Amino acid sequence: MSVVDQLPAPAAGAPAAGARTHCPYCALQCAQTLSTGDDGTVTATARQFPTNKGGMCQKGWTSPTLLRSTERLTTPLVRDAAGGLQPASWGEALELVATTLARLRHEHGPQSVAVFGGGGLTNEKAYALGKFARTVLATPNIDYNGRFCMASAAAGANRTLGLDRGLPFPLEDLGGAQAIMLLGSNLAETMPPSVQHLARTRAAGGVIVVDPRRSATAELAADGQGVHVQPVPGTDLAFLLGVAHIVLAEDLADTDYLESRTSGLDDMRRSLALWWPERTEQVTGVPVATLRRVAFLLAGASPSRGGTGAYILTGRGVEQSTQGTDTVTAAITLALLLGLPGRVGSGYGAITGQGNGQGGREHGQKADQLPGYRSIEDDAARAHVAGVWGVDPADLPRTGMPAIRLLQSLGTPDGPRALLVHGSNVLVSAPDADSVRRRLRDLELLVVCDFLPSETALAADVVLPVTQWAEEEGTMTSLEGRVIRRRRVVHPPPGVRSELDILADLAQRLGSPVHFDTDPALVFDELARASAGGRADYAGLSHARLDTEEPLFWPVPSADHPGTPRMFLDRFPMPQGRARLIPVDHRGPSDDLRADAPVFLITGRLLAHYQSGAQTRRVPELVRTAPSPYVEIHPLLAERYGIADDDLVQLETGRGRGVVRARLTESIRTDTVFLPFHWSGTSSANRLTTDAVDPISGMPEFKVCAVAVSRWAGSPDVLLDQNLLGSS
Repeated sequence: MSVVDQLPAPAAGAPAAGARTHCPYCALQCAQTLSTGDDGTVTATARQFPTNKGGMCQKGWTSPTLLRSTERLTTPLVRDAAGGLQPASWGEALELVATTLARLRHEHGPQSVAVFGGGGLTNEKAYALGKFARTVLATPNIDYNGRFCMASAAAGANRTLGLDRGLPFPLEDLGGAQAIMLLGSNLAETMPPSVQHLARTRAAGGVIVVDPRRSATAELAADGQGVHVQPVPGTDLAFLLGVAHIVLAEDLADTDYLESRTSGLDDMRRSLALWWPERTEQVTGVPVATLRRVAFLLAGASPSRGGTGAYILTGRGVEQSTQGTDTVTAAITLALLLGLPGRVGSGYGAITGQGNGQGGREHGQKADQLPGYRSIEDDAARAHVAGVWGVDPADLPRTGMPAIRLLQSLGTPDGPRALLVHGSNVLVSAPDADSVRRRLRDLELLVVCDFLPSETALAADVVLPVTQWAEEEGTMTSLEGRVIRRRRVVHPPPGVRSELDILADLAQRLGSPVHFDTDPALVFDELARASAGGRADYAGLSHARLDTEEPLFWPVPSADHPGTPRMFLDRFPMPQGRARLIPVDHRGPSDDLRADAPVFLITGRLLAHYQSGAQTRRVPELVRTAPSPYVEIHPLLAERYGIADDDLVQLETGRGRGVVRARLTESIRTDTVFLPFHWSGTSSANRLTTDAVDPISGMPEFKVCAVAVSRWAGSPDVLLDQNLLGSS
């Protein structure tokens, strides 16, 4: 049965009318209709939309469960002298936060306070959070969990193509492609409805999946429908360089395109000469015949050779690496050699993961960016945004620390002493999670805004209950750069407040003269003004326009502009309008195999769960589908360590130790184990992962590290905390 076949259909008799909105989970942002019954229950039904084409995955169908969770936070919580979280009034909680922030800023300066945001926040909340950090707190220390998601893709696209928009074309354009290469992306499990767009490519035998596992997405390439490439973990960059070498050596490149639309070809030729096929096979384990097959499949699909189109798409599997930016750069190089970007029906794109991973980084949560995707170091950008905010540009802080450095600095003598967390569960989602827990414990104040008691919320000094997706108005920006409306369907429980309201209240308590609107439509209007003229220009958008028209692709510089569904058709936003070919080289993972850790550990998602699992682990239907974590091990590797199916397995790295049940499968390489990252406790994947980062993007190397594997001989009670939120 295919993944598409597994998409559940609407229940018979499901209500057809209701509020038109979008799923609260991934960046596909499947279109939903939410209907409220007489008893107050909310039902989700899928509706037609270009990205999901009337489909939804399990998470979308069950999303209303979150609205009636018995664990919903409905009152502020403050940690007492005995160490427990106790209910408090909003006045008490916010006054404690404001008083402590004011004291720390007075005693230690604005940099003593930090803010950590999330890629699931609406554009309005992301914008307000960035504004609050830089005007009210005047701190440079703001970053967000999108640093764990799209940082390398953004850095690679910015330096080669001149602009970062996850997919610079509509997702539905994939439907006409003759070949599509997916690197490090398991679309079939992370965004199942998107698989519908691959149907024609599969029929043409053109799906190329690069993944050490035979994932659900890799299965789409089976039975003559494409190619599954299983490189040694951490060698995706070498694979791309080897394929690019073949493209040049076999005269498969689009020479007219390269001459007219790119720069740097001579240096690129010299660089790629070092990656002949036999050397590439030696490094990656990918046979020369497979390298050549991939090169000829992509080239044959290129319009310059009479094909109907080709796409190269990257995901977290290749981007969450210490060489993630260089890997993305190599993927774009290969696309440029084939003449794909800036052509209708072909191109390069990065598959954004989080619901608002695109908009979240465009409007001010990122350490180095102001609204509109402007650089915080650019004086003209600072002046423009400061004018909208009504502050002196000189008072705006400069670039702060990227996420990992920020987390590593918490509670240290020169680091932040207080942290405000919005829309992120860093105790599960950040690498080397035990170290993060120690850093949070050393803070004087940890404030978490959330609607469910995540692991991070349960570690906080102050927890503030906030609205969630169907209880609020706002906008999100999908993986295609399509700005869409999120609509309120139900009222939040009594005692719950919007983050827009909380930030405005705190600004007032801290004595800031800067105005903060609490109406999402007005906040969006201000965002549009602040973004005007920037790369991500929303100036022509408003809630009113988005309510009466189809969602529009940015940039939309004026009210009469139709939006920009396809980028780069005429030129690249670079000097002379040319894309840059930038030579890069393979270095390998930071934590490579060694005698005491002879196996690769790779991590990823499961169909039933999302991100840190703080939401999906509370949905009974999803828990039944995937009740607990497991480690995938090839039978030959399991035999070597005396491990049988369902045995307890100990995994140990330089950061920590975990225990999880074994699942034997031939779908993974014999030198590699796979662990999903949705759980906490003794089975937490990110207690094992390294916090080494890409030197350009600051992206952590989540996806590969060296691990020691052994059969666990201790008590099975070690697993008792794997589903208990807040366990250590």
